[in-house]
Amino acid sequence: MSHSVPESAPGATHAPSSPANDFYAGALGRISNFMVALAVVSIPAAWLRFGWQTAAGFLCGCALAYLNFHWLERVVSGLADRVTGDQKPRSGTGIVVRFLLRYFLMAVGAYAIFTVSRASLFGLFVGLFLPVAGIGCEAAYELYAALIRGW
Repeated sequence: MSHSVPESAPGATHAPSSPANDFYAGALGRISNFMVALAVVSIPAAWLRFGWQTAAGFLCGCALAYLNFHWLERVVSGLADRVTGDQKPRSGTGIVVRFLLRYFLMAVGAYAIFTVSRASLFGLFVGLFLPVAGIGCEAAYELYAALIRGW
């Protein structure tokens, strides 16, 4: 059984360039931008609606979620590089440590916030869903682009 590298995989050099491929290749960048925009709009709204403690927890959750998203992106890219052997492989131990460090930092953040206030903890948990909202915005944008451009 042979395995081929998907055109969108990191390190794929033979992907044909087309407007559709270029558009979809920019999805991670757009998701990051959506996440930042959603956080900038939602944090003041949370402050006004639920108070500063919940907004502070939400801010911490958004920051952790954003950092987690980028670390996960790097871990997946590192694993893909190791599997395909296309680029200089990164340390397997480093990849695993960064993967586990993400969850350790989230647990420490949740514990620290929990000791301050329960409202902050609720804000933290809601903020951790920031990537889901960013991905939802990207999906809606891609659907819009597909309908308009006919892809």
